[in-house]
Amino acid sequence: MPVFKLSNSLEFPPSSLAEPNGLLCVGGDLLTERILLAYSNGIFPWYSNGEPILWWSPDPRLVIYPGKIHISRSLSKKIKNNYFTISIDRAFENVIMKCASSRTDKLEETWLTNEMIDAYIKLHKEGFAHSVECWKDQKLVGGLYGVSLGGCFFGESMFHLVNDASKIALVTLSAFLSDLNFDFIDCQVTSQHLLRMGGVEIPRKMFVDQLKLSMEKPTITGPWIY
Repeated sequence: MPVFKLSNSLEFPPSSLAEPNGLLCVGGDLLTERILLAYSNGIFPWYSNGEPILWWSPDPRLVIYPGKIHISRSLSKKIKNNYFTISIDRAFENVIMKCASSRTDKLEETWLTNEMIDAYIKLHKEGFAHSVECWKDQKLVGGLYGVSLGGCFFGESMFHLVNDASKIALVTLSAFLSDLNFDFIDCQVTSQHLLRMGGVEIPRKMFVDQLKLSMEKPTITGPWIY
């Protein structure tokens, strides 16, 4: 399949036309309208500094169904003992910056370019992007962020400075979304860490079909109250 080049027109090719590695198209911009259109069609931006904007739709897709997340005994113990203080949408900008710096501090490449960071902060201010924060001794030690549309939460990135902080952020998010009758959390690509926490791989077509149904639900914009 060819990799499509986006024009100024606000549209994407069908996700089914993506390359075997998930790459679908290149170019465009990171305006709110384009990003939301991408997510609603199972597509997301992911690229590094020095590259054009790359848009992906991998097959298979990893998802977590709220209420079915796996919680280990040790993790459950920390949750019951309130080991961390948890908040939602309290420190979005700090979370996304720490997601980026947690990789660059290790001299690892990050897809969180300045352009991406600015775009998601804008999405947060407009009520579409959300963060979960874990605090210890009033310090931000873990968290995650993503985009919410309809009945789906599209997880983008997470970080931890203390063991289990990002895991508990994910468990908190899952319970919160379950109460709101969300359908699933899109984890985008597979990792052993997320598989152990209950993530399941589904074919892209199944993901897109489920996503279409989820998009029929109203979007609960933020800030979210926890």
